[in-house]
Amino acid sequence: MASNSYYDIDAILTDAQKVPCTFELTVPGLGYLDGNAGQDMKQGTKVELPLWLGEMLAVSSPAAGTSMATLDLPAALSARVVNALKADSRTVDLRALAPHFFTLGARMLELFEEEEMGDILSESFKARAKVIADQAHNPRGALGEGADFLRGLDESERQCRLGLDHVDESWLMVWQYSEQLTTAQKQSACGWRKTRPNKSN
Repeated sequence: MASNSYYDIDAILTDAQKVPCTFELTVPGLGYLDGNAGQDMKQGTKVELPLWLGEMLAVSSPAAGTSMATLDLPAALSARVVNALKADSRTVDLRALAPHFFTLGARMLELFEEEEMGDILSESFKARAKVIADQAHNPRGALGEGADFLRGLDESERQCRLGLDHVDESWLMVWQYSEQLTTAQKQSACGWRKTRPNKSN
């Protein structure tokens, strides 16, 4: 599981995941982030930036009550994906969405007030972990549809599967990670959280 450690490779790769950002101010010289080297980044410009950079811009306040940019949830955590998880999380290819899907979810829950999404991610992780455990003890389970499921595991789930030789430790990992997803809704490492604005489109 990824942690907040500076040297944690999972945390580094998660923070490199690109997220949608909208610039709230015109910023001189940042046009290169949108492929326009030497130009200004215009107010209202929408770009996808690495999570670590987008978060840094969102918490910066060059003027009172104004952020340099705002974040939105990445496509991997769109309403369509969350609804698919809610319907049957076992059918969703998480790896195709984001290799570090659950750690990305935990990071975004630190930044956004998304209680329902947090509950769905936690329950999805538990439900999928049970399937992983069942297939580990049933070789036939890794064939056919089972093989498709295993190919769609994210890194957290793959680590869980690799740990099944030590079952007690592996299941402890599952419950601890589910708890991490839940508590991420209640606290933020940077002290900044927001409710996403309702969008008509």
